[in-house]
Amino acid sequence: MCGIAGTYRWPDGKLVTDRLTETLAHRGPDGAGRYGHPVGDGEVHLGHRRLSIIDLTETGAQPMVSDGLALTYNGELYNAPELRAELEAAGVRFRGTSDTEVLLEAWRRWGTDCLPRLRGMFAFGIFDERTGELVLVRDQLGIKPLFLLRRGEGLVFASELKALAAATGGKLEVDHAALVASLLYYWVPDSRCAFREAEKLPPGSWLRCRPDGRVERGRFWDLKEVAAEGRERARTGEQPDLAAVIEESTRRHLLSDVPVATFLSGGLDSSYLTALAARHQPGISAYTIGFRAEDAKFEAMPDDLRYARQVAAQFGVDLHEIEIAPNVLDLLPQMTYSLDEPIGDPAAINTYLICTAAREAGVKVMLSGMGADELFAGYRKHLANLIALRYQRVPRPLRRGVSAAVDRLPVATSRRGFRSVRFAKRFLSFADLPEETAFRRSYTMYDQDELLALLDPELAGTVDDVLTEHRDVYQDNDLDDFVNRMCLTDARMFLPGLNLTYTDRSSMAASTEVRTPYVDVEVVKAAFAIPGDRKIAGRQSKAVLKEAATSILPREIVYRPKGLFSAPLRAWMSRDLAPLVREVVNDGELVRSGILRRDALKRMVAEDAAGQQDFSKHLWHVLTLEYWYRDATSGSGQSTRLTA
Repeated sequence: MCGIAGTYRWPDGKLVTDRLTETLAHRGPDGAGRYGHPVGDGEVHLGHRRLSIIDLTETGAQPMVSDGLALTYNGELYNAPELRAELEAAGVRFRGTSDTEVLLEAWRRWGTDCLPRLRGMFAFGIFDERTGELVLVRDQLGIKPLFLLRRGEGLVFASELKALAAATGGKLEVDHAALVASLLYYWVPDSRCAFREAEKLPPGSWLRCRPDGRVERGRFWDLKEVAAEGRERARTGEQPDLAAVIEESTRRHLLSDVPVATFLSGGLDSSYLTALAARHQPGISAYTIGFRAEDAKFEAMPDDLRYARQVAAQFGVDLHEIEIAPNVLDLLPQMTYSLDEPIGDPAAINTYLICTAAREAGVKVMLSGMGADELFAGYRKHLANLIALRYQRVPRPLRRGVSAAVDRLPVATSRRGFRSVRFAKRFLSFADLPEETAFRRSYTMYDQDELLALLDPELAGTVDDVLTEHRDVYQDNDLDDFVNRMCLTDARMFLPGLNLTYTDRSSMAASTEVRTPYVDVEVVKAAFAIPGDRKIAGRQSKAVLKEAATSILPREIVYRPKGLFSAPLRAWMSRDLAPLVREVVNDGELVRSGILRRDALKRMVAEDAAGQQDFSKHLWHVLTLEYWYRDATSGSGQSTRLTA
């Protein structure tokens, strides 16, 4: 796992590439390298920061240059041993044991045709000295990031957006449409970028730059097509052996020349992976988190630690427990910088602190249960949307009465919160809506009117654009299965836009690699070959995954209530962060620039403080957005004029 960067026919390309690469030092503290070569009337420069995982010797160093090809690569190929054997059988002779060299030789032999054959997480740039072409590639599911910026016939790219901002002197213009999307979702969709000139290379795609200035794009993997193929498999009764697929993926994800550990929350997903990993690596380490007792009580959080301890004891896992009692005033700006774009999920802090503890113990690689909820319908929103269909058959007068009664209930007192009330209010906010609107509303922060009331009126058109984008993505399929339509939308938007993004940035900020065995091309293919009624059976979410997990886990772990990989936000907002909230509402840059309305923010603060509504997540995201906006606009001399 590494940081990659480069320039193609860019003014002062060598200097800019060095600056890009240095900004990414946290992603690769074990080594650095740069490559340069003439191209057309300019030059190409590739930079690399290395986190040594496989082949720790110099034969794995990058950029890797061999017989006219130069590669800077970030990722892991879990089928590298098979590809190596195939290439060796064809006469290729390898100098070392790295997957980097396997990728370079696979490209030499097959070009872009090698891409569908790659199983792993990756983003890379490869330059051909003979043709003068630079090709950028990003993995099938968007696990690894790749940002780029084009001006004229020149291009710069990097693993993180902050590197592009630094290399262009902080003169990138904020994209207010991305900020609107961030407010809606509490993250920026992968299709958008927080700076106007920059973009994210889409998952499963490549971009080729030619010396004559032409740019060509292509796609080698499409999640929508995978879901359609899965539907056909399901119709013919071809059902995957899910337990075997997940175990094989977990085994492959253990491939490493350095120690590997796991996240272990005590929930189903991480417990299943940890048990499988322990089967193949006895005595493996795992890391879990707990919270201050008063914070956990205030948030009404379940006791996940006891389940994590039970799994560790049963499978001989070396468990490390970390209490999350951070100085959030210090961590908030640090995490905002690390995350690149405004992301309001406090789970990023948990990931960073766990990875920091693991790194201090000498662990560079960790396995995460990320992705199982998206693929197997494990979030509460999935079940809630199914229940909403039945709720809509209840007579309207009775529904109005229920809604009025729940609206009067408090979500918290001064001493504790009421999770069931929070869930009920959330459910009733979307239960009467049409399918796509209800699904969007079940996991976003605001409905359309609330968002319009919060924003400058000039951004009203942008709100429409953001909502239309969600509708278009949701409807862009031929699936006749409601549950799998939700899963496909999550895999295309929620997974790359939020969960994979914060996991990558938070872990790499701690110079640690996180691998996600559920977010694997073979697991994804299996997931979409499973009908929705096997994912949610009755009131049981993730039913098919639970069935698979019972082959190794005790039932009390498999069928325990769902835990939360989150943080005690209400406790933090009402105590540690209350003064900062007041400052941002009264005199923050977002308010002073006119992007956010002070009166709307004040209403949220008042209703949250009174315990009538739970706006802790909304206000947390406003804080993250404020810090990001300050950094993005400070010292750049740019105007804060709205340019949606």
